[in-house]
Amino acid sequence: MGAKASSAGPHGVVVIDKPAGWTSHDVVAKSRGVIGTRKVGHSGTLDPDATGVLVLGVGHATRLLRFLTELPKCYEGEIVLGTETTTLDAAGEITATHDMSAVTDDQVRATANHLTGDLLQVPPMVSAIKIDGKRLHEMAREGKEVDRPPRPVRVDRFEVEPVEGERGLWRCVVDCSSGTYIRSLAADLGTALGGGAHLRSLRRTSVGGFTLDDAGTIESPTLLPISAAVQHLESVLVDDDTAVLVGHGRVLPLERLRVSGAGPWAVLSKDGALLAVYESHSQGGKPTVVIPR
Repeated sequence: MGAKASSAGPHGVVVIDKPAGWTSHDVVAKSRGVIGTRKVGHSGTLDPDATGVLVLGVGHATRLLRFLTELPKCYEGEIVLGTETTTLDAAGEITATHDMSAVTDDQVRATANHLTGDLLQVPPMVSAIKIDGKRLHEMAREGKEVDRPPRPVRVDRFEVEPVEGERGLWRCVVDCSSGTYIRSLAADLGTALGGGAHLRSLRRTSVGGFTLDDAGTIESPTLLPISAAVQHLESVLVDDDTAVLVGHGRVLPLERLRVSGAGPWAVLSKDGALLAVYESHSQGGKPTVVIPR
């Protein structure tokens, strides 16, 4: 392991390069045994066939996963034009084929660029979203299909390039908000071009500031400091007296914390250890998470 654990057990962040064939739950279950604690959770699922960055919280860091869930993501994948599937990816059964030989490379690039910005996206039936208390993928396995209200997402980059020697196959790079379905983006690309498409492969290359360079394997994880979970938040160092009050979960004047606005803020001791996460409150700064010492 790459960091020292306290006597109460390991605490911190682990970034895994998830292999294909593993569910995010599988990774968490295996990591509990490897790391040596049952307090392990993940900040956002990856489909079983997808690979790449999966961020885990360990020990006290599981309480900070809420601050990681909404981080932007980056993906690389392959899109097959001309074929639609039941799952919008290669795991599903083919439902339709289209002759898209007349579509030019410039048209594909222009259409992908059009599918950027603030979008409304219909979640796929194979997603984990709940409708009327039941997950969509459970209903899909029963052969059901229900109306899904579109959800707002943001796509900041959708770049595509043809794969030489494989007609209809395009590599893509997508920078997007949390909650964006790349398989739906691929299908929407095919539809907008007058045909259909599905996603053949997907690799998540980053979650916020966590990249593949930070990632280890399931069998050999590296434990990052607990403060890594909130490295994207504005941070503030406090003196020893204030640190004691923070440790007791006290509501404090924003002036004492030397912050302004709504937060959240990562409150650190003078030696850089994470003490708590504070947010704005009617009476000042209020802790939403206090890290036991």
